Amino acid sequence: MEIPHFGIPPELARRMSMAEQHEYLRTRLSRRRTLVTAGAVASGLLTGCGSGSDAGRGGPTAATRSPAPGTSATPGSFVTPFGRHLAFGADPKTQMRISWQVPLAVRKPYVRVGLRPDDLGRRVEAELRDLRTPELKGVRPAVEQYYLHAALDGLRPGTTYYYGVGHEGFDPASPRHRSTVTSFRTAPASPPERFVFTAFGDQGVGEEAALNDRTLLRRRPAFHLHAGDICYADPTGKGKESDVFDASQWDRFLKQTEPVARSVPWMVTTGNHDMEAWYSPDGYGGQLARFSLPESGFDPRTAPGVYSFTYGNVGVVALDANDVSYEIPANYGYTEGRQTRWLDRTLGELRSAKDVDFIVVFFHHCAYSTSTHASDGGVRAAWLPLFARHEVDLVVNGHNHVYERTDAIRGGEVGRPVPVGGTTDPRRDGIVYVTAGGGGKELYGFPGGVKESYEGNTADHEAVDSFHWTRSRETRAESVQWSRVRYRGFSFLSVEAVSGAAPRLEVSALTSRGERIDHFEVRRGA
Repeated sequence: MEIPHFGIPPELARRMSMAEQHEYLRTRLSRRRTLVTAGAVASGLLTGCGSGSDAGRGGPTAATRSPAPGTSATPGSFVTPFGRHLAFGADPKTQMRISWQVPLAVRKPYVRVGLRPDDLGRRVEAELRDLRTPELKGVRPAVEQYYLHAALDGLRPGTTYYYGVGHEGFDPASPRHRSTVTSFRTAPASPPERFVFTAFGDQGVGEEAALNDRTLLRRRPAFHLHAGDICYADPTGKGKESDVFDASQWDRFLKQTEPVARSVPWMVTTGNHDMEAWYSPDGYGGQLARFSLPESGFDPRTAPGVYSFTYGNVGVVALDANDVSYEIPANYGYTEGRQTRWLDRTLGELRSAKDVDFIVVFFHHCAYSTSTHASDGGVRAAWLPLFARHEVDLVVNGHNHVYERTDAIRGGEVGRPVPVGGTTDPRRDGIVYVTAGGGGKELYGFPGGVKESYEGNTADHEAVDSFHWTRSRETRAESVQWSRVRYRGFSFLSVEAVSGAAPRLEVSALTSRGERIDHFEVRRGA
């Protein structure tokens, strides 16, 4: 017989086992917790791991030098971790961030790590980020969620590490819990001959989303790029407090993603559905609580989806397009131009780095697409001149729930046609833009009468009538020649980076079942 939910918020009770419900009720009056409300986050109480800048608008920091204070009197033997997900630190060769979730607050959370699964001798303390979603009368109850984070620094490059997450009462090294031990691998000290990374946006929770995860895991990626609209806890996506919101969707998402994200760094950025207005600052307090991302952004305390890292011969830049979007202006201009200035500096540094052959930029809103949301003029105005100046090699977006790929674009026009199987040089031809929005959420389509065109089903190339968003939030019609590949199906991007005398990016698009629908190469000096 299930214990009644008296005294337990219904949303929390549904995530708890009978034993956890019993322990919650038994210890309810004696528990000591660090509660982070939306107001507390705005006051700067939300803390993280690693180190970071204190500059910026104020609000929570994603960086602290010590773990959070004691959290709960609940015996940890009743609490099982879930939702493990990795992210690189600023240096993927020596830093990894491990994050996970528990249904109740725990004491003394930690990670065990070692070079063998049976020898996890190093123990690293973790810290709790307790997130409270306020009640919205008649719509949702208040929900409390508990996220844990550990910063692993000083790792060896190119090394496989085994780890397990635990807390007082739950030791991953014990025989009872040894099956929870898993592994990750740090970036090599020098660029490898080859490595693969994957990307998509707009995932959500569901059968196709999980299938995409399983299929991309077979590619053995070094990391995965998630171009925003992560789980759709906010299905409205306007960035307003009046948006419908289900915080428990994050529990379902992290459970779904764990089989891949526990071993593959899951590098996310922010989409419009990730502006969760109930958490300050700027609706990003939830992301700060749930993810530990590289501390290499211009201000990781207030813009967690803005950062860069280098893996092998590829420099990767994550951006928050909510800052420049004309279409959905809830956060328009929230960095007061600082993100764009940071982008200019970062692209310049990456382009001058001797080991970096390619620069890949990913963000949510589309610079070039013909599907439902079409193209965002704010993205074009703010960032495309910088992409051209610094010769960015590949841009990956989400937002439109399809796969669409452009020819090489230079000065807003086709610089070079890039058919399926083609090759392009960004220095000469311009930049290829990929919309990889088939991560798992309900699919969109293309303008009426426009045919899909992809590998094995190539249509005659023709102009497409589309539009872009203007600063006045109106749409302006445009007839475009740059829409080269269009596929309405669940899919993801798989990129193999090759170094050496003839460096190149071998870019493929695969369906959620592994069939190839597009491929092309990016070569510098092709």
